[in-house]
Amino acid sequence: MNSNLLPMSLSKFESMLKTNEVYFFDAAEFETIVEHYLNIGKQSLAKKAVQLGLEQHPSSIQLKLMKVEILIFEDKLPEAIKMLSNIEAVEPHNDEVFIQKAIILSKKKKHTEAIAILKESLQYIEDPADIWSMIGMEYLYLDDFENARLNFAKCIEVDFEDYSSLYNIVYCFDMEENHEEAIQFLNVYLDKNPYCEVAWHQLGKQYFEIGMFKEALTSFDYAVLIDDSFIGGYLEKAKTLEELKRYEEAIENYSVTLELDDPTAYAYVRMGECYEKLDNVATAINFYKKAVHEDPLLDRGWILLTNACYSQGNYQKALYYINKAIQIDESNVLYWRRYGDINLKLSFYEEAVEAFKTCLSLGDVEIEIYVALADLLLFLGEFNEALSTLIKAKKIYKEFAEIEYRLCGLFMVLGKEEYSLTHLQNALVIDFEYHTIIKELYPTVFENSRVQNLISKHKNVIE
Repeated sequence: MNSNLLPMSLSKFESMLKTNEVYFFDAAEFETIVEHYLNIGKQSLAKKAVQLGLEQHPSSIQLKLMKVEILIFEDKLPEAIKMLSNIEAVEPHNDEVFIQKAIILSKKKKHTEAIAILKESLQYIEDPADIWSMIGMEYLYLDDFENARLNFAKCIEVDFEDYSSLYNIVYCFDMEENHEEAIQFLNVYLDKNPYCEVAWHQLGKQYFEIGMFKEALTSFDYAVLIDDSFIGGYLEKAKTLEELKRYEEAIENYSVTLELDDPTAYAYVRMGECYEKLDNVATAINFYKKAVHEDPLLDRGWILLTNACYSQGNYQKALYYINKAIQIDESNVLYWRRYGDINLKLSFYEEAVEAFKTCLSLGDVEIEIYVALADLLLFLGEFNEALSTLIKAKKIYKEFAEIEYRLCGLFMVLGKEEYSLTHLQNALVIDFEYHTIIKELYPTVFENSRVQNLISKHKNVIE
């Protein structure tokens, strides 16, 4: 049907729906109307058009196939299968019958059977590219990346500008972690189609993946040279320049993306990190602020603001920003660690204790967390809780001087001198030099004569 007549047919069809009058359309008109509604996602109108179309043209195979398509979309598979069987009895070699049967099998997760049906259809189809693409997708569902890739490659052979198949081929190489073969494939492709910015972009990403940053940069240069509004090309080029430590140029390329489209939090964050690497922390903070203004739920932006302020000694602001990050992702142990560090700097000891306890509850059982928590509890006079923390740590870190010396100090403070000396003995054997931690944390324990005697004995043995 002439596309110029489509608006007239649509207008006439929609008028019929409003007035309940019945107008006649030929089968081709109905097909075009249904196709239009399916393309724009107006499923109910497409369904209505098919229904009316079949009332006027009950023998139209094409309209019946369109009804099958709608039934499959609505997940009414038994009804779709029954209808397909009836169509197949009339037109057993109709390519659309094969396609819809394959789609039903795919929806039922019977991908091997879907592939068999699609392969059978190839002998009856003039233009096989769509079938190859469908076969490729079915192999993807089976995680058979090699066969998927081979079918998408057939699509490329008949249509060099089938970028969907090109992306899928590269995706298959990626899933197989076969970047060298991907590079070979893309270079052959570019020999035949040298002005394809998509292929240059994909080639650059493959080089980037294996650390060949200079080659990646050249590829991205070609991509943006061919299409100077290619945002993806500029972003990847900027990332590559960062890897090459050419931060000023990276910033320039991120800036281009801001001019080409609405600003993104991602670009602002990357620019901020570049400025930070150039030791321009003030400008970095400015860009991180732009990032969180653009996307307030970007916890990465808040943590970068936190770290930048922390590095400048502005702990009050750092505390404000780390709270924002934790509100977004309260199970991130790195955020709780930083929260603990900041509260320590601000002498908010109870808050620091809660931070380190939260780290432990979230599974961050690194020795430095246990040690920091125990030292804080000691400082706050919570000797029994400090002892309990170190005993838990000792179950994981059995022969560690950091724990043994602290257990020595705490047991002595709690009046359990024999326990204290046993742990001191262990600690001195593990790491004699570290014994100064007792003087630092437990000065009165360090002055104890039995402690001094043990230290002297070990010193004599070492000497």
